[in-house]
Amino acid sequence: MRKLLSHARDLHQIGPANNDRLSAVRVALSVAAPSLFLLAIGRPELTLYAVFGGLTAMYGRNESHQLRLKHQLQAAVVLLGGVTVGTLLAVNHIHSWGLVLVEALLAGVGSFYSDRVRLKPNGPFFGILALGACASVPVAVPFGVAVLIAVASASFSLLVGFAGWLRVRAWKSGATRRAPALTPPLRQAAVVHAARYVTAVGVAGSIGVLSGSGYPHWAMAAAAVPLAGADMPSAVHRGIHRIVGTFLGLGVVALVLFPGPLSPVQYFPATTLLVLLVIACQFCTELFMARHYGWAMVFFTPVILLMTELAAHTDPGRLITERAAETLVGALTGIAVVVLIRSRKRRPGRPAGASSADLP
Repeated sequence: MRKLLSHARDLHQIGPANNDRLSAVRVALSVAAPSLFLLAIGRPELTLYAVFGGLTAMYGRNESHQLRLKHQLQAAVVLLGGVTVGTLLAVNHIHSWGLVLVEALLAGVGSFYSDRVRLKPNGPFFGILALGACASVPVAVPFGVAVLIAVASASFSLLVGFAGWLRVRAWKSGATRRAPALTPPLRQAAVVHAARYVTAVGVAGSIGVLSGSGYPHWAMAAAAVPLAGADMPSAVHRGIHRIVGTFLGLGVVALVLFPGPLSPVQYFPATTLLVLLVIACQFCTELFMARHYGWAMVFFTPVILLMTELAAHTDPGRLITERAAETLVGALTGIAVVVLIRSRKRRPGRPAGASSADLP
């Protein structure tokens, strides 16, 4: 009982601040500049590609400048890979089971790669999300242009992340040295971790397709969330945070998209407002991402749905209802996979709950 109460307290406990404002400013600037440029030239529907490229800035938040640059370059591989594959699927009208198969396989590959290079935030979640989101909207420009927007946005975020070096001019010797190869036990843990991703993403996506949802990629993304936890309690906490945070975030989306006197869309140009809200919500997401995942999801949910609305107008009721249902299915699937698929018993001297995903 005492253990259960401890876990319950952890669900709403906000961690200590750790230079979150500076990181949030970097991410917001990386997202804002390309998004506002697209708005200025009259192409706000392409914001989706710019934002996913800009999310490169979320990585290496408190690292030295050259180490941050290294990890952001590695993260850009995951994000741009997701955008490229997702856009290619959209161009070729590959949805439903084709999307589930491709996304599940690339989730496993992304998991192993993320474990190998020790990405922080853990796992391939944002690459999975980018793949599904880009595959689910019509491509309003040639394939190469869509990918180029994401590449340009990621490149800008790299400049933003490294700009502070011009002030300090400090260089940490050996910081960019290649990470050592995984030892056999850690390699096995990485393989099991990748198998979890393939299973969770594949099962959640299959349920989404069988249910007739138009957005199975949301279930697949939600299924990946618990898998980034370092141990079972943290995995369950992340899954619960995902569900509760998403549901609260959907209230914000409803307030914006549903017509009515409280909707700000009634008083401001719709596309301009949606772009500005995406930027503001991404700033708030990064403020809480390392301190409380649930609160981060309250703000990140509007980011994803408002970008989707900019790319292709959808009935708000359907958008919100299916987001809620797919998130619930996906998060519960991810939790179930964490419980059912585990690594072998840890070796003596190895920290409990340690895996290749949570190494420094």
